[in-house]
Amino acid sequence: MAQANTTHHTGPRLRMPDTVAAALACPTCGNGLARDERGLACEGGHSFNVAREGYASLLTGATPPGTGDSKEMVADRLRFQEAGHYDFVGEALAAALRRELVAPAPVLVDVGGGTGHYLTRVLDALPRAVGLTADVSKWAARRAARAHGRGGAVTADAWRGLPLREHCADAVLNVFAPRNAAEFHRVLRADGVLLVLVPAADHLAQLRAPLGLLEVDPRKDERLADSLHGHFAPTGAQDLRTTMELTHEDVATVVGMGPSARHIGADDLRARVGALPEPFTVTASVRLHAYRPHS
Repeated sequence: MAQANTTHHTGPRLRMPDTVAAALACPTCGNGLARDERGLACEGGHSFNVAREGYASLLTGATPPGTGDSKEMVADRLRFQEAGHYDFVGEALAAALRRELVAPAPVLVDVGGGTGHYLTRVLDALPRAVGLTADVSKWAARRAARAHGRGGAVTADAWRGLPLREHCADAVLNVFAPRNAAEFHRVLRADGVLLVLVPAADHLAQLRAPLGLLEVDPRKDERLADSLHGHFAPTGAQDLRTTMELTHEDVATVVGMGPSARHIGADDLRARVGALPEPFTVTASVRLHAYRPHS
């Protein structure tokens, strides 16, 4: 893993490159944030804690139940990612950024970035880049804060507004995560790029019937275009597909990573997985979309 090339002087325990910390903004009033005795504060008098793991807690208000990944879901996600099953996603994101980025030392923001896994892969491939993972889950942020020396993490809810200054990011990544087009547009520079990765129709297709997984919305591409309309112009799309040979544990893990984990009981899932052959061949199929912001 790449080592830090930036010192960390922005807060008592904040694990974040200075250039990333400088992009942070108060989620309450939008002013810039600076170090104080608690962690971070703005000139408007709002202050925010820095967790011992090194991420900044920038959530405001109550988080609705069921929002964000649980501790167990984060553990499943990390286990599956570290096994390399989705390495093709990180490689595709890095390749797209090498093609699309303009800035020589870019600031990258992964919104809904979970454990920081994909941002880490991108930062490994782009030695002059720095990055931030923003996720509503504190369990994810705990991992993301320590995932890479040139990365940092915050807890934040994109639907309430990203705690970032205007036009501070050279790229926004959005991998299997909710999208707030207006906020993405606000934080991206005029020459920035938005990369959105969504599941294709045949993603995990072999698991759906035997395990009772949620179906991929057949109108997903149409809904994606509608959600970004007026803020972004598409510049290209790429279909990515690979075959995975999964153990029963892998199958349970990939289900635990996704929204179906909220709809299948643990005992029921265990029984259904146990009835599958082992190893079990499963297709991973996604689509990577690239966009430029409208002026």
